[in-house]
Amino acid sequence: MRTILVSALVAASLTIGGCGLRPLYANGSKGTVATVLADIDVAPIEGHSGWLVRNALRDRFVATEGGRGPGKRLRLDVKLEDSITGFGVRADDAVTRERRTLRARYQLVDAASGEVLVDATAAADAGIDVVGSEYATIAAESSALERLASGVADQIVARLAVFANRGGAAPAAPATGAPATTPPPH
Repeated sequence: MRTILVSALVAASLTIGGCGLRPLYANGSKGTVATVLADIDVAPIEGHSGWLVRNALRDRFVATEGGRGPGKRLRLDVKLEDSITGFGVRADDAVTRERRTLRARYQLVDAASGEVLVDATAAADAGIDVVGSEYATIAAESSALERLASGVADQIVARLAVFANRGGAAPAAPATGAPATTPPPH
């Protein structure tokens, strides 16, 4: 039985190679995705939630120049909407549960031309128990915001990595110094 299972796994793994799957972060820090991510400068984002999201983004870009790409060829602009909605209302009109939602609209912009390369959104939400202690509720709201900022940053980086992997915003090939030649007429 074990031999059949091992044989089936080996056969399945051989077929996966032919399907065109390739790692998103192929070639590590020298790969296409890492190169594009290294060229992204994260613009300042307004507010406390903006500070958290910007730092989370820069932490994810740390392997690729910490969000401060060498050429700053690309700029990431992010606008956030942070809201807390109370629900779970008791008979005495006291809220027992809250939902904190963090939505981001982000644009990846070519710094030289101003062309928008990616215009997308990311969102995350978290439920918060409202307890008798105001301090505990505020701490829970703050902790939720930190988790939401991390989740939104993960979504943004994943979307930008897919964009880069598909050839978007690939850096121009370096000049070799050889004069350009025109192909002979056919």
